[in-house]
Amino acid sequence: MKRYKLKNLDCATCALKIEEELKKQEGVKFAAVNFATAELVVDAEDHEKVVETVKKVEPEVELESIEKEELDVNKKREIGVILSSGILFAIGTIFNEQLHAIFPAEYIILLTSYIVVGWKIIWKAITNLKNKVVFDENFLLTVATLGAIAIHELPEAVAVMLFFRVGEFLQDLAVDRSRRAIKALVEIKPTFANLKVNGEIRRVKPEEVKVGDLIVVKPGEKIPLDGIVVEGNSVVDTSALTGESKPRDVAVGDEVLSGMVNISGLIVVKVTRSFSESAVSKILKLVEEASSRKAKAERFITRFARYYTPAVIALAAGIATIPPIAFNEPFSPWIYRALVLLVISCPCALVVSVPLSYFASIGKAARMGVLVKGANFIDQLTSTRIFAFDKTGTLTKGSFKVVGIVAKNGFKEDEVLKLAAIAEKNSNHPIAKSIVEAYGEVKVEVKSHKEIPGRGVVAELDGTKIAVGNDAMMHELNIEHECFGEETVVHVAVNGKYAGYIIVSDEPKEDAKRAIEDLKKSGCKVVMVTGDSRRVAERIAKELGVDDFYAELLPWQKVEVIEDLKKKYGEKVAFVGDGINDAPVIARADVGIAMGAMGSDAAIEIADIVVMDDKPSKVSESLKHSKRTQRIVWQNITFALAVKGVFITLGSMGLATMWEAVFADVGVTLIAILNSMRLLR
Repeated sequence: MKRYKLKNLDCATCALKIEEELKKQEGVKFAAVNFATAELVVDAEDHEKVVETVKKVEPEVELESIEKEELDVNKKREIGVILSSGILFAIGTIFNEQLHAIFPAEYIILLTSYIVVGWKIIWKAITNLKNKVVFDENFLLTVATLGAIAIHELPEAVAVMLFFRVGEFLQDLAVDRSRRAIKALVEIKPTFANLKVNGEIRRVKPEEVKVGDLIVVKPGEKIPLDGIVVEGNSVVDTSALTGESKPRDVAVGDEVLSGMVNISGLIVVKVTRSFSESAVSKILKLVEEASSRKAKAERFITRFARYYTPAVIALAAGIATIPPIAFNEPFSPWIYRALVLLVISCPCALVVSVPLSYFASIGKAARMGVLVKGANFIDQLTSTRIFAFDKTGTLTKGSFKVVGIVAKNGFKEDEVLKLAAIAEKNSNHPIAKSIVEAYGEVKVEVKSHKEIPGRGVVAELDGTKIAVGNDAMMHELNIEHECFGEETVVHVAVNGKYAGYIIVSDEPKEDAKRAIEDLKKSGCKVVMVTGDSRRVAERIAKELGVDDFYAELLPWQKVEVIEDLKKKYGEKVAFVGDGINDAPVIARADVGIAMGAMGSDAAIEIADIVVMDDKPSKVSESLKHSKRTQRIVWQNITFALAVKGVFITLGSMGLATMWEAVFADVGVTLIAILNSMRLLR
């Protein structure tokens, strides 16, 4: 498998042609052209033949066997070509009558303008003819403009070429903006690792870390690579991988995975998997596949162009020859009509604007922090009416807050909270922090403090022994207490006497309620699907305002719920999740959406759409964006076909000149491109 950079690849149709032609070649096992990143991935026996094939299909495209994208140095040159030709065209048009009086002057100025801006298109047409590729836009424009020059319509010929080149340049700019936006997604993921070498710490790129190397992960940092803890102990947030909101204690010998967040202590990790197997690399690979997954509208335009262009060429040939022969009339006016028809019929507006609309849409989504893996998923999302959300890590933060206090054996609620806060003051555990936060500032200092990993803390204050921890700790201390199977309960005991318990629970993300409200306003039904207890699910569902909820589900039961929703409502269902346990249901949904910042590799890889910053509101924003994309796509299709239909009729009747033809082709293309570029705003 080899990867090439494709320089000067500026149209989605060209990328498709290259890919299709490579797949036909003998000895090519796999070929994929990624228009989004301008790269070719190919598995072939003869790579010289690969280069020859690409040159045959698209002579302007240059192949470089590199991984890193370079800046396109041709942009300034392209602007220079357009400006030079434009200035000459303006002079030739404004002073046309004066120049016409001086025989060579008109031809020198306008033909120079034509050659400067049109040589690239003419050369493409000639090369394509050699390769038996006819009926493309280059061929149509070349024939039409050379014919116009032959019948002394020089300004019109230059205008067609100039405005077409401007359209290509605008398309190129839109593509580049989209590419930059897509590539910027990767910056959200971890970009460094603290490599430990000979007792020194060096900040390096994760790609530079090898299996067996030691990395240091400080509190608050995301673990960049999978590995085993060899020094230190800490608490890590594992909700992205397990679907559980409760953090996990890790010590020497425990495994940690890329994507987990180190919360409390400094740890040293021995790397067990390379960066190429991490979530970042997988996302890059998924981006590469995005442009190859085409929407229905794109496939329609591709099929349409195959039949439309030859049909119009046949019509133009008939207009140029049949009436003069049948009615014994001069050929010149009928040839002019045919040339006008050829310019009008060029399918540029459709072939360029529709793929560009989807590509710009993917680029805009990337800037929003949403990775859409293909244009087809934009269409899928647009028609989705039911959205099912996982709870932990998706609608909720996976963090904690105190939601209830129950006092026992004569203690008061404020006493229970105060005693717990005093004992937990020096702990970095998320649950301990939530208790201290609920109480406020703790001014009392304990004489001793012992933290028992996986259990809780024991502290001493003025001869008073305070034990704060889970059910296991109470059993170890032989303290009679109430047992709970729901929510996270922190028990408090004083001098061996049970004082009560504190209920600590996960809290919803700030934008979760707004996300659900926006989806419901769009006419969608929103449900919550979770493996958590019914009591917890009911509280969160009521707080967020979802239409329905399903609780205490195992991964395969979540799949069954999605199946039931499809049958019950007869609508497409989207599922939004983040953990490994969500991967099966993400795969089964019509549109699978994964939370990417903290989401598991499995969920991210299998999802159709990835929300890179884990905000639920991005789901409702993506729905609005996909609907806007589809509106713009069909605006372009309807507008282009309507204008071309009118002008083809007028051209056939001799009521349209080359200037009208320029508008019907280049003008419509420019308008469609500009309309598509609105998606980038």
